[in-house]
This record gives sequence, C-alpha cells and structure tokens, in this order.
Amino acid sequence: MLVSKPLELPFDPIDRAASIWADRFGPSSAMAAVTSIMRAQQILLGELDALLRPYELTFARYEALVLLTFSRRGALPLSIIGERLMVHPTSVTNIISRLEHQAMVIRRPNPADGRGRLAEITEQGRAVVERATRDLMAAEFGLGGYGPGQLKEIFDLLRKLRLTAGDFIPQDAADAAAEADAAAEAEADAAAEADAAAVGETS
Repeated sequence: MLVSKPLELPFDPIDRAASIWADRFGPSSAMAAVTSIMRAQQILLGELDALLRPYELTFARYEALVLLTFSRRGALPLSIIGERLMVHPTSVTNIISRLEHQAMVIRRPNPADGRGRLAEITEQGRAVVERATRDLMAAEFGLGGYGPGQLKEIFDLLRKLRLTAGDFIPQDAADAAAEADAAAEAEADAAAEADAAAVGETS
C-alpha cells in the first residue's frame, strides 16, 4: 500500500539498504537505482492521482482522455489506445468502461473492424481534460524540483531502458508512428462517415 504522508525518517532507507546489500552481496548500485525508481513511481502516482481526484480521474484514465484529444476526431480504436498507453487490452477495456460510466467517452462499433470498438471523447471529457491539465501543468507533474536540463537527462536515461525492453524501434520510429496514427485516424473517419450515412438513411 502506498504511504500517503511524508515518512520523515532520520535516514534514507534505500541508501541504508544499499550499504547493507554491498556488505552482504556485493555491488549495490543497480539495486539502489531500481528501488529508487520504484519509490519515485509511488510518490509521483500518489501526487498525480491527488491532483486528479477532484475530477474523479486516475492518471491512467487521464492519459486515455488526453490521447483521444490528440486524434483529429477525438476517437480511436481500443487496440490503438492500448498500444499507445502500453497497457494490456483488459486494462484498456476497464479504463474506457470507467470513462464511459462517467460520460467522458462513448463507445461504438468500429466499421473498419467488425469485432473492434472505437472510443470517442465527449464534450464533458474534453472540458475535464482541459481543467485537469492546467492543474498538472501548474504542479509540473510533481517534478517541480528539477530544471529542464535535469528532466531531459531523466528522460534520456529511462528512454534507454525502454528501448532495451522493446517499447519502440528507434530507426524510422517517427515515420512508423505517423503511419500508425494515420491508420487509426482513417478508422475513426470511416466510423464518422458511416454514422453520417446512417443518419441520412433514417432522416
């Protein structure tokens, strides 16, 4: 369980553990680094979720809404949402279900994929994203203690880890991402055209 209030310990527990580790097992740099990353994730998620709580959002749901605002029509296939957020399809379904229950997104069939679904952000969802983003930006996403150069260094260091894990392929990555985005937008456009045609037939 995440510790929600400052611990204010008289010593750094990770540094203490690293010292003991070094005595018992050997070099402790990797252990200390990964433990610090894990603790930093807890701290940041706690701060970000606290900032988003007034909007009844978690950071995961906020990310999904922001992703939808990045698309031209505000709609994307659930498979693309999962790919961009780098989460399991089941997690995407849960995220979108919660947002749909909150009237921030709607789901509809994807005409480009008979078995797939599109998630589309609503006007209420857009309004919430705009307000929540202002709060997160004002808090500098919980990283206000770092300068621009330090933030870039953190990004670069962790980017290497993500690259090694296979998150992305650096060669022609921009072109590949653009093509994938265009394909997703095309699916959303096709859905919008299908909806418009259906309205015309019933009018």
